[in-house]
Order: sequence, then C-alpha cells, then structure tokens
Amino acid sequence: MIRFAQTCAAIALRPAKLEKIALVAEYLRTLDEADLTAAARFFTGGPFAAREERTLSLGGRGIVAAARSVWVFSDEALSHAYRERGDLGDALGALARPGTDLALFAEQLTPALLSELFMQAANADGKNAGKTRSAICARILRACADPLEVAYVVKIMTGDLRIGLREGLIADAIALAFERDAGDVRRAAMVCGDIGATAVAAKVDRLAEMRVAYGSPIGFMLATPMFYGGGYAELSEHAWIVEDKFDGIRAQIHKSDGRARIFSRTLNDVTHSYPEVATAAEELAGDLILDGEIVALREGRVLPFRSLQARLQRKAVDPALLAEVPVTFVAFDLLARGDALLVDEPELQRREQLLDAVAPSAHLAIAPFARLPQPLVPEMLDELFEDARSRGHEGLVLKRTDAPYHPGRRGKWWLKLKRELSTLDVVVVAVEWGHGKRAKVLSDYTFAIRGPNDDLQTLGKAYSGLTDAEIAGLTSWFLAHTLPSSGEAPQRAMAVEPAIVLEVAFDIIQPSSLHQSGYALRFPRIVRVRDDKPPAEIDTLERVDEIYRAMLARETGAS
Repeated sequence: MIRFAQTCAAIALRPAKLEKIALVAEYLRTLDEADLTAAARFFTGGPFAAREERTLSLGGRGIVAAARSVWVFSDEALSHAYRERGDLGDALGALARPGTDLALFAEQLTPALLSELFMQAANADGKNAGKTRSAICARILRACADPLEVAYVVKIMTGDLRIGLREGLIADAIALAFERDAGDVRRAAMVCGDIGATAVAAKVDRLAEMRVAYGSPIGFMLATPMFYGGGYAELSEHAWIVEDKFDGIRAQIHKSDGRARIFSRTLNDVTHSYPEVATAAEELAGDLILDGEIVALREGRVLPFRSLQARLQRKAVDPALLAEVPVTFVAFDLLARGDALLVDEPELQRREQLLDAVAPSAHLAIAPFARLPQPLVPEMLDELFEDARSRGHEGLVLKRTDAPYHPGRRGKWWLKLKRELSTLDVVVVAVEWGHGKRAKVLSDYTFAIRGPNDDLQTLGKAYSGLTDAEIAGLTSWFLAHTLPSSGEAPQRAMAVEPAIVLEVAFDIIQPSSLHQSGYALRFPRIVRVRDDKPPAEIDTLERVDEIYRAMLARETGAS
C-alpha cells in the first residue's frame, strides 16, 4: 500500500488527465491479480466494488478512536491538523507514528490484504460487531509503515480519495496498462459493476466475456442547466427531443429473474420504500434496466415533491401511507435489455426499445416526449416550459436525438430548463469552514430573514454560487466579526455579525422544524452578495409566507 499511496500522491499533483492515466497504468501493470482487483477498486475512492452492497460501518469517529488506540494525540492536535488539511486522512497521517509496533506487528499492508480486512469489517455482526470493526481498523492502521500510507488508507475508508480520478479515467488507465481498447474497458466496467474485475479481465484478455450485472446500479447520466428566457443558442445545432422535467426522485429499476430492485441516485437500494413500483416492474417481460423518476401521482396529476417526503427512507410502508401518497415510476430511458447493454445506442433508438419493452400500468409509465422543430422559435420553448409548469413539473429536459448514455456524467447531450421560484435577500448569521480545497476558508453560510418582531429567524444554509475570490474576501471579514455563540447557531458554526446580505435563489419553500422561521428552502443557491442592501432591508417572514402561499395556490389552481 505504500506504492499505492505514493502513486495517489503523485496523481494528486498532476492536473493533466493524460498524466494521471499514465501514472495509474504504470502502477497497475506491476500487480498480480489479487492486488490488481483491490487497487483498481481503491482508485475509485471506496473499499468495495460498486455492485457490492457493503459498508464498512466505520465513521470518522470510529476511525479516530481506532487511531488513538495505536498512536497518542490530543483533541487539540487533531483539530489543528484537520483545520490545516481539511481531510481526516491527511490529518491522521500527520499525527501518525508508524513503525512503533513493528516488533510485534510485522504485517505488510498490500491492496489484497487491505481488501480482505475491509471485507472482515463489513461482515462483522452481532453484539460485538462494533468492537470487531474497531479492532480491524486498529490493525490496519498499525500495519501502515508510513504517514502517507496512513493518509490514503483512511481516505479509502471514508470514501474520499480526492485525487481527481473518475472511474472513466481508471478505465482508460486499465486500457493503457494492458493494451486494450478503452471503449471495451469502459463498457465492461459498466456491464459488470466492478472496476477491479474489469482490470483483471483486461489483463487476461477476457473483456468480451463480461455480462450485464443486474442488481449493480449504473451511474446516472445528468443534465446541464440552461438559462431560461434566452435565445437558446445551445439548441441551434443538432436535433433534440423535449420532455417534462419531473419533480420527483431519480431512480433506476433493475428487473431480472422475475425480481425488481430500485436504486436511488446515490446508488442505494430503496426498493422497500416503493413496493408498488417494484411489483409493477416485476410484471414486465424479460430482464431490463430502466432509468426514470418516481413521482407522487394522484388522478393523473403529479403532486409536489414535498408529498414524497413521507415515503423517503422508509424501511416499511404501511397500507395507509401507500394510499395517502401513491407513487408512479415514469421511465424515460432503457439502459439494458437481456444481455445487451444499450448505453452506446443513440437516444431515439433507446426510446424505441423502451416503448417496446415497457407496458404502462397503474404504477409504471413512460415519459412522453416530442421532437423540437428546427429552426427553433424561442417563444415556442418558453410556451412548452409554461405548459410543463402548469402540469406540476419543474420545467423541461432537452436531449439530443443522437445522445449516448454517459453514466455519472453531466455534459451538453442533455440540458435542463428550469426557473427558480423566486429569490430572497437574506443575512448571514453563522459560518462554517469548508471541506477539501475550501478547508481553509469559511464557505458555508447559515442565513436568516427578519421575523415579525424584527428578530432574525434562520431559513437555511448555502455554500454554492460565489467565486473563490469572493469567499476568500468574506472569510477575512467573518473572522474579524465573530460573535459569542448564543446556542442558536448550528453545531460547528461560528456566529457572526449579521451584516453580509446575500441574494439567494431556490426551487421551492417547504415547512421545516429545522429552522426558526418554520420554513426551509430547497436547493438554495447564492446569486450574489448584496453590498447595495443593508441588513435592515432584507426580506421578512411575511414575504416568505407570501411566496409559500402563492406556490400552494398555483399548485391547487392547476390541479
């Protein structure tokens, strides 16, 4: 693992993709099959293959506790190291004292051994499972012979490698290492859901033997936002189809051998939350993988996203909830059928197969779509957008007719046209240090609006929208204007003078007990710093109530 860590450190210093690929390839080609399987998986940032439903069940606190059993360090030292580096792996690497127990524990940590120990930790069960995992974690850390090795082993444990590698680059490195076609490697990785197994298949020239791994979720293709109300120059070339952007939960259905499983955008199995959808999918003929959206649907009308919240993360759904929040899976893509992976097929061809493969039912539908005329009249797209909104949808999605399906990527093949519900002027009342490259700046802002008694009531937290330069400037100001904590600021946050006004955009407002205002914003984004507006002129709770009531009235009026 020392060589793995050294390779990772070198990759992190190379911004160029080709250099990263070359370094990974140079390392991979030196490994035997056991180490190759594990190392290729580790380069993705996690301890297990994507298709394996395993977790280490070792959080940061457990890793720190195990580290304390191996080396001695104070809370202050850990806090300082974390603040300096913004990463638990780097922080523990700085505090580690490897080699102190080598006389008693002479294990040499290899990728294969580390993978075996991870498996033991994941399989631990019973009342002593926690102690078993902690002991395994301590054994792993004790076997590390170098601070850099400690850092990268912990990064794998936390799933936070951060060296600029995506699975696509790892696939390219495997192709380079073993002189295979990069497209064949990428396809095999998607088919089997295990980059480690793919690496070994490439080494022994058996990529063509890989088969679709039903039950192993494929990364979701994403759409790039497009500005509403412009000339839509992005659509001036190529042919496009348009469909409604559903206000639901992105999901993927894997149906094989008569059984259906549903995976969320985070690739977690959520079948138990939507049993009626799984049952409907099991009625379909043959094996297939569907991409689509789960929406709350009653009498043909899509209900607002908040209606779905009662169904989220439910391990069991009782009959009353099934009746209260009926859901439907709206399919808009077909990724696999039988042994055939369809991701390289053009959009329209996948659509044709989708129409042939899926018979709509009470809880299973196919997203309607239409071709956009060329040349495009912008006013017509605006009209289509308003029509979609009137049907209860977020907006529109536009897809090139020749688009392949790029798992886990956001590009110009798919575009999404949305419009914020509104914006609010708010004031920052608490700040937090960021993570990763923003670990040394205050980039997470808790904001508030003004209550009926002129008091400040929190409404949410935002951390996107500002430039690095703006964040750096605000960090200096916030550090000079901190306040004693009143107990109302979020944990880990620093209360600050309420003087910085932000304009914040959002998708919807929903009731929430998490904030003093009684509301929360969905997907808040900072539009700009309002240097022109004093805190006395920020928006009020009354204004938030007004926007919320208007939102409800629009939804009710459209039903």
